[in-house]
Amino acid sequence: MAKSKFEQSLEDGAHQQLQSLIGTWNGITKTWFEKDVLADESPAEAKITSILGNRFISLDYQGSLEGKAFEGKMIIGFDIPYQRFTTSWIDSFHMGTQIMLSSGEATTKGFSVFGEYGNPEYGEQLWGWRTALEIINENEIVLTAYNVSPEGEEAKATETIYRRK
Repeated sequence: MAKSKFEQSLEDGAHQQLQSLIGTWNGITKTWFEKDVLADESPAEAKITSILGNRFISLDYQGSLEGKAFEGKMIIGFDIPYQRFTTSWIDSFHMGTQIMLSSGEATTKGFSVFGEYGNPEYGEQLWGWRTALEIINENEIVLTAYNVSPEGEEAKATETIYRRK
């Protein structure tokens, strides 16, 4: 009997790649509020677990920014019909009460997804947020996020280099 596309992906595709990230990770998060001006550097912890029969992973993290604790969650999956990585992201610092949905392409060593955020109190224009995950090796990953202005200018916002515990 032929394997389903999902079974094949778990064996040697995008889902296998995601499952390889399961574990506990420690790292350092750098944060920028202005282009090229480092605002904060602090320790971070993450736990990545498999959910819904290996269809998705949940990245649960905590850290601090300028001495104030924050936490967040990103659900990451690979959409087989559309051949795109997808994420949902919430946290107690950046997102407030919003959930950011993002999608994007595989990269050589991971993926890059793009979503939008905004607040009608500050104008109707949405800003972009690009998140890239790079797998350096089985014990090191880099999660980088970029703020993208309505005009398309991109600036690094956060970067966490995680090492497996």
